[in-house]
Amino acid sequence: MGQTFSEKVLGAKARKTVKAGEIVTVSPDYILTHDNSAAIIQEFRKLEIERVKCAEKIVIVLDHVVPASSEKYAQNHKDIREFVREQGIPHFFDVHHGICHQVFAENGFALPGKLILGADSHTTSYGALGAFSAGIGRSEAASVWATDGIWLKVPETIRIEMNGKFPAMVSAKDVILKIIGDEGADRANYKAVEFAGPAAKNLSLASRLVMANMAAEMGAKNGYFAPDEKTISWLEGRTQGEFDVVVSDSDADYGAILNYDLATIEPQVACPHTVDNVRPVSEVQGTPFHQAIIGTCTNGRIEDLRVAAKIMKGKKIHPGVRVLVIPASRREYIQALQEGELETLVSAGCLVLNPGCGPCLGAHQGILAPGEVAISTANRNFRGRMGSRDSAIYLASPATVAASALEGKIADPRKYE
Repeated sequence: MGQTFSEKVLGAKARKTVKAGEIVTVSPDYILTHDNSAAIIQEFRKLEIERVKCAEKIVIVLDHVVPASSEKYAQNHKDIREFVREQGIPHFFDVHHGICHQVFAENGFALPGKLILGADSHTTSYGALGAFSAGIGRSEAASVWATDGIWLKVPETIRIEMNGKFPAMVSAKDVILKIIGDEGADRANYKAVEFAGPAAKNLSLASRLVMANMAAEMGAKNGYFAPDEKTISWLEGRTQGEFDVVVSDSDADYGAILNYDLATIEPQVACPHTVDNVRPVSEVQGTPFHQAIIGTCTNGRIEDLRVAAKIMKGKKIHPGVRVLVIPASRREYIQALQEGELETLVSAGCLVLNPGCGPCLGAHQGILAPGEVAISTANRNFRGRMGSRDSAIYLASPATVAASALEGKIADPRKYE
């Protein structure tokens, strides 16, 4: 019996042949943290260790509350900057770079075959580039800083076979919402999800990042696409070192194989207050809302902004709603400026925010008041996620959010083909 991607990567790190279910002690290639580094530093200090073990493996990106919105957050950022200088951490990205998951990938840390850990649940994103990437807790991150080691269980793998082509105005966000809605938010708890099949190769890197990012919403330990020529081309000029392409064997043992025909999928919407409460847009269209969000680490790339700008070009957003646009990084922001997407969106009435997590975590920008409703391209819609626990969040694709912004109610984007 052959091996899955996850078995191969963790086996190589453990220097032995492993199977799903085994516990291994491994050393990551990189460990990512963000604004939560301030809390992790406190945990690290408790260990009474003077220096981090491998500073060159630590990547810190300030993105969650940028720029700082209060004295507390400002102090956290200050503490992080001082720790970076004290420890000689070379990979530090301050508040002007963008969201950690986009910045990490853009700067060549997410590479095929690498083992990447991050103190953020959506660290699964880097599987889009063929890495084994998984989220860990803050205390675990502090321990990795101190020891350069961690134990992990080798996950069983669910393979998702995708065939066919998307209809117009349907995208990767719709298929991942469809999968989560069908299978449930706990379907892949501590499992790997391998996105495969003929249609997987047709997806852009941006679309793969969407799906790997939201594998976390199935409970997955990691999500993964086999690297191909698109992956290698995207990585040219970005890589931080050598890498090895790792893929599952043809006779690998999968816990389950799920099949999806992309041609049959219509725009999907995750309804409050769970990501697996998914319905076709036809069942929820006409639902009014107050705030729309286009962006975040899930859908804030140029591909997403182009779709939104195409739908909004020459039009105005509904006077009863407000629309926030958040590019995923400074690079994506600049490209959208140069291409004119941001001008189109601003002319339509949108408010463009600086690259960062913004409203997604409910800490500063775009907070919802009690009774308010949002439709967002983000990855989570838990109660209170974006402010008041008495508010509600719908999740959808950039096309659906843009079309809805024009109408002031949830709308089917296919009418704007």
